[in-house]
Amino acid sequence: MQINSKDKIIDYFTQGNKKDLKIGVENEKFLFKKTENKRVNYSEILNIFKFFIEKFKWEKILENNHLVGLKNKGKSITLEPGNQIELSGAQFKNIHEVCAESYKFQSELNEICESLDLYTLAVGYDPISKLEEVSDNPKQRYKIMLNEMPKNGKYSLDMMYLTSGTQINIDYLSEFDFKKKFKVLNYLCPLTIALFANSSIKEKKFSGYLSFRSRVWQETARGGLPEIFLEEMDFEKYTDFLINVPMLFYKKDDLYFSAKDKTFKDFMDGNIEERKKRLPLVEDLELHLSTIFTENRLKKYIEIRSMDACEWDCHCAGPAFLTGLIYGNLEETYEVLKEWKRDEILNAYYEAPKKGLNTSINNKSILEWSQIFLEISKKGLEKRNHLNQSKKNETIYLKNINKIIEERKTKADKTLEDLNLHEK
Repeated sequence: MQINSKDKIIDYFTQGNKKDLKIGVENEKFLFKKTENKRVNYSEILNIFKFFIEKFKWEKILENNHLVGLKNKGKSITLEPGNQIELSGAQFKNIHEVCAESYKFQSELNEICESLDLYTLAVGYDPISKLEEVSDNPKQRYKIMLNEMPKNGKYSLDMMYLTSGTQINIDYLSEFDFKKKFKVLNYLCPLTIALFANSSIKEKKFSGYLSFRSRVWQETARGGLPEIFLEEMDFEKYTDFLINVPMLFYKKDDLYFSAKDKTFKDFMDGNIEERKKRLPLVEDLELHLSTIFTENRLKKYIEIRSMDACEWDCHCAGPAFLTGLIYGNLEETYEVLKEWKRDEILNAYYEAPKKGLNTSINNKSILEWSQIFLEISKKGLEKRNHLNQSKKNETIYLKNINKIIEERKTKADKTLEDLNLHEK
């Protein structure tokens, strides 16, 4: 299908309406060589992939004869620009299934790393490496990004090579349901940054931020929290936003080419000469959607992208927390924050990476709001009543958040405390 009008894009988003709501989680992490304490390169990634293929029966994903990822029963392993490894999970009905999938993958990865003398590190920002020390891989799109991204964001390369996050994908029932969920998620962005902060170290020193990853994304091309996202956003408004974002690249005959600042609207209007005025197809739209690097973004589902990566003790906490709020108790969540002022949210968004739980919104600290939303999430998960084999519901995954609130310390705070690096 040719994308020759806004209505075709609106129809695309409408096709995302679902009756059976699922949860998908994507987790990134760094891989280091134990002996040198340096990030792995692409050849070492190939050794890891070889183990996954031979021992755990994953299948190859090739790009121009280069091995760039793996797939297995609805899930995939992909590579970020600096060879961060990412598990893009399958879609599940509950957090028990999501967590079991992540645990199985981590167990397999740990076994492989042990045999190759490597280790994994799940934090939001590489605490050791300098940018120039990180090697790349042969994925074509990253070569264009390497040239284009720094033009409009001073930390764009840091984002590509030095950050890792946790992404949560949720569904919407209708356009009305999308509007409410998208508003809630964008309003909560300062809270999710602060509560899940886990990137306080940069080049073995205190970065000055609790979530330096979030600070990096605020200064990344095509990223951040656009003010328009704090308005009432529907499919048409999101379409207007995305068609006017310059394209990073387009694809032709399995090769990527720079779009030279042409927008998707230019593409729709037949104004890309190199494409011989061929209009975009659905796959061209999906490629463009994948280069919108905002804190939350829309595809045929909503992607939540504001959380730092973390180790197993908090791995399932973020997905469970948001599932309780968005799937289990959306109305109460919406009622609590619907009167927040946009300027306060934006101010909190920029302060949260540095001030963490002490950031203020609407006369309360994020620590206080976290307690409020934790209780709402618990009620939502109890209402969902998805039980595991031990007859326990999804609230079991909120323990880490409860501990953060009780101790008033995030993962980032504890890292600084352990290393005695807090500012005096």
